[in-house]
Amino acid sequence: MSKPNVYISTAMGHTEPDLILKNGSVIDVFTGGVRKADVAIKDGIICGVGTYSGKNETDVSGKYIMPGFVDAHVHIESSMTAPGEYAKAVMPHGITTVIADPHEITNVCGEDGLSFMKESSEKVPLDINLMLPSCVPAAPFEHSGAVLTAEDTKRLAPEFFGIGEMMNYPGILSCDSETLGKLCSDIIDGHAPLLSGRELDAYICAGIKTDHECGIVEEMTEKISKGMYVLLREGTLSLDVARLIGGVTPHTLRRCAFCTDDRFIGEIIRDGSIDHCIRKSVSLGLDAVDAIIMATLNACEMYGMKNKGAVAPSYIADLVVADDISLGSIARVYKNGVLVCENGTALFDCETADASKVTRTVHLPKISPDFFADNPPDVITAIELVPKSIATKKVTVNKSDKLSKVCVIERHHNTGCKGIGYVVGYGIENGAVAASIGHDSHNVIVIGDNDADMALAVNALGNSGGIAVCSDGKILSFMELGIAGLMSSKSAAEVTKEHNALYAAAKTLNITDKIDPFLSLSFLPLPVIPEIRITDSGLFDVTEFKFIQ
Repeated sequence: MSKPNVYISTAMGHTEPDLILKNGSVIDVFTGGVRKADVAIKDGIICGVGTYSGKNETDVSGKYIMPGFVDAHVHIESSMTAPGEYAKAVMPHGITTVIADPHEITNVCGEDGLSFMKESSEKVPLDINLMLPSCVPAAPFEHSGAVLTAEDTKRLAPEFFGIGEMMNYPGILSCDSETLGKLCSDIIDGHAPLLSGRELDAYICAGIKTDHECGIVEEMTEKISKGMYVLLREGTLSLDVARLIGGVTPHTLRRCAFCTDDRFIGEIIRDGSIDHCIRKSVSLGLDAVDAIIMATLNACEMYGMKNKGAVAPSYIADLVVADDISLGSIARVYKNGVLVCENGTALFDCETADASKVTRTVHLPKISPDFFADNPPDVITAIELVPKSIATKKVTVNKSDKLSKVCVIERHHNTGCKGIGYVVGYGIENGAVAASIGHDSHNVIVIGDNDADMALAVNALGNSGGIAVCSDGKILSFMELGIAGLMSSKSAAEVTKEHNALYAAAKTLNITDKIDPFLSLSFLPLPVIPEIRITDSGLFDVTEFKFIQ
């Protein structure tokens, strides 16, 4: 704090506060209690919680005052909007800080992508703490648009909040010098699905203390028992809160926080973000104050953010004023003591950063139907989708079974690399879906039941990229994602409208309701999530960490 004399004087009642929130019910994240009090704020800092009066009072009688919420791990690119529109969508839901890993755009555009996200983040009231991606590409054999080496990481690290999720756990376990060289910060995020026993011990010994990939309570409990923080994730596709809430006990509570990871902007606007995690946890039996502690103080302590995450003297005045403790309605959001949102509406606008270096990023020739021609054997190793999860299963099927053909095409350097495989559980009929979103290298991915519509869908992406739905030789719906083929430059409302049109078009192709037609597709190329994936080099067995011949 830079003005202790002013804050002390304000706390003592000698200096007029800039704002007093009167007569609220304050959530005490230190004791777990709730007490009636006024909150006095000066220069963006909480100076007192007690009884105060002054010229600038706001009566919040009957309402609850709590710290601003923290999303402990998010990829803003997955919202499909630029940081400014993202901030305008999440802040009315009480989010005042996010730990953001921009590895999506960095895999496409390298340091130009990092610069775009840094410049954009500086133009919003939301605290966007940017991590430096550790896995560009996600795996050593991936064909991404850029590569960040250990040397690059060491050079760039001082400009970032910490090191982003370390997905290359084989590199850690084998003591690969290039991988270990990237662990050059005191803050390092983890990504270690199903890692256990000695391998988990070894991973933690590299200095990694968080994980957002737990799928079951037993995994969560083991990681907490070994000193890790576990993030309960509730994205658009990965719905882990219900799976893991049973692992939150009085003993494990303080090692748990919430994150959204990948969540579409329309869902944020409709259902919320971390506030949605809180409401869902409470509906599943967690105490409301405990859920708020996870969303605030725990996340701040996890990342070493001092003087943030509590309604207490000397803490930053990032505050949520809610009509009820279960967050059925959020009345006001304050950032550094300034009202930024009221009754679900952002009270700010954001400048747009220059995106000229992160556009026109899809480099492909015109694709013809015979590009997808193949001659599969009678018995095929295929990818089975898991409903409401980004995990997949490796299955053996007959060529005559109901399958969807999938293809990943390298799109950064026009190399012509492609991988063709088959998917169980997508269910597309008489059409195709193509996208320039294919985690994490973001090569073009297309799925369909006929080669002609698959070619049409890929060609519809053009140089800018986006998502296309095609059928019977016609483009039914297309959404352009001009920023790195990942994000739109349009408003959140426009992006939501276009995305709704994509869903309506996909519905006509009989894609199963058990999966998300676009997110389930976009995660198929991610070779660090079990069990089996498809890349532009072919089918990949994640468990064995090798390609399937």
